[in-house]
Amino acid sequence: MARYLLPFIFFAAIVFTSCSHSRKLASGNTTEGRRTPLTEKELRQKYASRVAASPGDIDNISLYRFIDDWYGVPYRYGGTGRNGIDCSAFSTKLYTAVYSTNIPRTAQLQYDSSKKIRKGKLKEGDLVFFNEGGRKITHVGVYLRNHYFVHASTGRGVMISNLDDDYWEEHFVKGGKIK
Repeated sequence: MARYLLPFIFFAAIVFTSCSHSRKLASGNTTEGRRTPLTEKELRQKYASRVAASPGDIDNISLYRFIDDWYGVPYRYGGTGRNGIDCSAFSTKLYTAVYSTNIPRTAQLQYDSSKKIRKGKLKEGDLVFFNEGGRKITHVGVYLRNHYFVHASTGRGVMISNLDDDYWEEHFVKGGKIK
């Protein structure tokens, strides 16, 4: 009996300790299965390549750290958290965390409360608005640089896209600066 007990204890110890593994994030929170945050240099390198820039051009580290923390979170209409988030909730959370600014909750209200700007005048942090059918604003993202923006897409969740891609170019309405 004792010879069967030792392997069972060993097996149980492995199972129970592996299930409780968690890592500390930069914010001090612990999250199951989350990776260690990137260093500033790694963050610059990673996102420079995604927005066609050089690492030295990535200077708003809090913006890119926020993006990295949310990247890949799935889309969910009306969602506001890590289990699923919609485009306007994502832009609202980004503005609160990165710019300490509260903006309205919906894409249409964000559009209504912003100063409209042309595509050629967009700066990092400006909102970009889209109409995917009908007369209302149906999608919003946050401009980064070189025609790239971050948003919560219905198909791939939080991601970076390019305004020059056919789909986004066709549906782009205006940029907006928060007043």
